[in-house]
Amino acid sequence: MKRIRFRRSLAALLILTGLLPAATSARTLRVGTWKTAQTIQPFFYAEFMEGGDKVAVFPFTNPADQKTALLAGSLDMCGTTIVHAIHASTLGQPVVLVAALCNKSSALVVKKHGAVQSVQDLRGQRIGYVPGTMHEILLRETLTRHRLSPEKDVTLLRIDFFDMGTALARGDIDAFLSGEPFPTLAVRKGYGRILAYPYYGESIGTINAGMLVTREMIRQKPDTVYRLVKTHARATRYLTGNREAWLAKAATFGTDIDTLRAAADNMALTWDMDKAFVARVKALGRRMKALGIIEQEPDYDRLIDLTFVGRVRTEP
Repeated sequence: MKRIRFRRSLAALLILTGLLPAATSARTLRVGTWKTAQTIQPFFYAEFMEGGDKVAVFPFTNPADQKTALLAGSLDMCGTTIVHAIHASTLGQPVVLVAALCNKSSALVVKKHGAVQSVQDLRGQRIGYVPGTMHEILLRETLTRHRLSPEKDVTLLRIDFFDMGTALARGDIDAFLSGEPFPTLAVRKGYGRILAYPYYGESIGTINAGMLVTREMIRQKPDTVYRLVKTHARATRYLTGNREAWLAKAATFGTDIDTLRAAADNMALTWDMDKAFVARVKALGRRMKALGIIEQEPDYDRLIDLTFVGRVRTEP
C-alpha cells in the first residue's frame, strides 16, 4: 500500500523545537499559507479583519508543514490541499476544513522540444510531482485515463514545486504536473510547453485547497474561527473583483506580473463551501482510496464544517 510521506520544513521544525514561539496572544491570529497567487488571501487578512484582532501570516512550502504547525498550536488557521486534509483526517488528526481556498491551478508540462506529443508518449518518462497534493491525484488520474500505470509505466519523482522548472530545464525530469505559475513560467522561459490541462471529472470538479483549523479551536474559540472565515471571504471577494491588485501582490512573491497575467485564467480564488463541495470532497476521497493513497475514507462530517461559511453567506 502506497503511503504519503512528507518532509518537514525548517519553519515547522523551529516551531516544534520551541525556537519559534507558539501563538499565545488572543489578539494576534497566526495564519499559514503558501506564497503563491492562488493561496494569497491570508496576506490581505489585515485589511479586512474586524474586532481589533491583528494577523500574522507565515509562509510555508507545503501543506504538511502548515498542518504540523497547526496541530502544535503555533497557528490558528492554515491552508492545506483537500487531498492532505483527507489524508490527515484518515489518520485521526483533529483537523477541520472551514473554508475553501482555491480551485483549478494545474497543468501537465513537458520539454518544449522533446518527443512527447501526447499523454501516451509519457510511457518510460520521468515525471516530477509533489505527494499529498491535488496535483498528484490529477497526475495519477490523467495517466490512468490514458492507460498508463503510475507505478509501472512511468517513473514518478518527488520534486518540490519550486524546483520543477529547473529540473525540467536541465533534463533531470521529462515532465511535471504542478500548480501555477510554474507551468506558465516554463512556457514563457522557453524550456517547457503545456501538454494538457488535467481532467478533473464531473464528480470531483476543480477543488484544490482549503483553510484548516483544529477541532479544539472550534470548541474553544468559535467566534475567532468565524472572524477568520469572514475575513477570508472578504479578502477573496476583494481579490476576485480586483485582478490587478491580486496579481500585483502575487508578483512580490517572485514571479513577474506578465507571467501571472498569463496564468490567471487557470487559477480561481474561492472561500465558500456547500453540499456540492462536500460531494466533491467525498468523490475525491473515493478516488484516493481506489488509487491506494489512503486505506479508508475519513468521517466527512467531522472533516468539513459548513457552519462558518454558512453564516458568512447569509450576511448582507
